[in-house]
Amino acid sequence: MENRNVQMEVCANGVHSALMAQQGGAIRVELCASLTEGGTTPSYGEIAAAAKYLDIDVYPIIRPRGGDFLYSELEFEIMKSDIISCRALNCAGIVTGILTAKGDVDKKRCTELIELAGPMKMAFHRAFDMTRNMEQALEDLIELGFIRVLTSGGKASADDGSDRLKTLNAQAAGRISIMPGAGINSDNIRGIIEKTGAREFHASARGNTVSQMQFRNTALQMGGPADEYSGSMTDPQLVEKLLELANHTK
Repeated sequence: MENRNVQMEVCANGVHSALMAQQGGAIRVELCASLTEGGTTPSYGEIAAAAKYLDIDVYPIIRPRGGDFLYSELEFEIMKSDIISCRALNCAGIVTGILTAKGDVDKKRCTELIELAGPMKMAFHRAFDMTRNMEQALEDLIELGFIRVLTSGGKASADDGSDRLKTLNAQAAGRISIMPGAGINSDNIRGIIEKTGAREFHASARGNTVSQMQFRNTALQMGGPADEYSGSMTDPQLVEKLLELANHTK
């Protein structure tokens, strides 16, 4: 079998998931809260614990809310404060993304964040998939100094967007890492890597968990309609399996 040396970033929904990602062989975690909204900024305590207990790189997402990527002045101030906290905690880097109302990369605000983040590295998240011109957006990110962009090729999943991912990877030509993400699993990872030529990929690799609560009040719920006595956590065995599939051909 041919070894490709493809690496994996795990989207971790907490420190426990991050530790499981590390155990499974991930080189980095994107630390998030609220994955049901696509990921929002985790708490200071969560980031501090991850920075303390993990040996692999921790990249917290800097995203103050779900929804679009056009932020108010207040939201932008919050993002800057969160970056200062990450820098103080010696995080390896951060993941963020800001767009203009017209659907372009907000180069002015991104420049402010990059200057504030130093020496942390900066990656751009799937706000990239919501730009009106992905090819121009890619050149903007390269000019700004982002080292990596998480993208599904503008489609609902990386599998659906694999053709676009291939052309983006060719356009990048090693100037920035094109990292496929969204809907990656053991059934499609090999094909995505073979088609796109990507050298790293992004997945949550989660499995279901069950609450250890013995008493359960089933008459109400604290949030939405989801089962509050179940959840999910990164499965280290699934991380290992995805890496194995990504790195070898028959």
